[in-house]
Amino acid sequence: MNEQQFIEALKKKGIELSETQIAQFKKYFELLVEWNEKMNLTAITDLEGVYLKHFYDSISASFYFDFSKVITVCDVGAGAGFPSIPIKICFPHLQVTIVDSLNKRITFLNNLSDELQLENMNFVHARAEEFGQNLKYREQYDVVTARAVARLSVLSELCVPLAKQDGYFVALKAAAGAEELKDAKKALTTLGVKLKEEYSFKLPVEESDRILYIFDKIKGTPKKYPRKPGVPNKTPIQ
Repeated sequence: MNEQQFIEALKKKGIELSETQIAQFKKYFELLVEWNEKMNLTAITDLEGVYLKHFYDSISASFYFDFSKVITVCDVGAGAGFPSIPIKICFPHLQVTIVDSLNKRITFLNNLSDELQLENMNFVHARAEEFGQNLKYREQYDVVTARAVARLSVLSELCVPLAKQDGYFVALKAAAGAEELKDAKKALTTLGVKLKEEYSFKLPVEESDRILYIFDKIKGTPKKYPRKPGVPNKTPIQ
């Protein structure tokens, strides 16, 4: 997917990019490739791959969830900024917090944010488990999202505690999502969310399967969650 195909594909979905936004994506691609030579941010560095598998794939969440109706977004384990920064470029009003456990990725994101002149961005170097127990961040966000971080039973424990009551947990998943959802039923109920909507679709060009899950936060998350770093991954809630 080249730049023009990207612009046209988004237009078909109702997102018309301004010249500024088009330039921001271009700069994002350039910086991603440049910094990737110094640190491992992504295995995908060709233009067509980045525009499809990172930019378009991230923004696909907004085809099914209306980001224009929310303000605060937290992205857990965003790595090189996916999905939240492409979404932020398309919806500039969003106030985005990204938490990542690797400080060098936070350094990249700070630089990226400055270069793209993004406002209302907050980058936090922390383990998601500790971040979720910090009262400054816990249950503070309209939307908590993540892409390619962990299976759903684990991911929900890292994300749900950050969503405010009546907020949302939006999980971007590939083909294994349906199986993950079955395994995560107990965790999702325990943590205080219920499945509101799920959407299955294919990423264009390569036709790979995608599933988007939107969960409603219907009650407060019990204080014991998230548990200590490493515990959710070793022993998911069953």
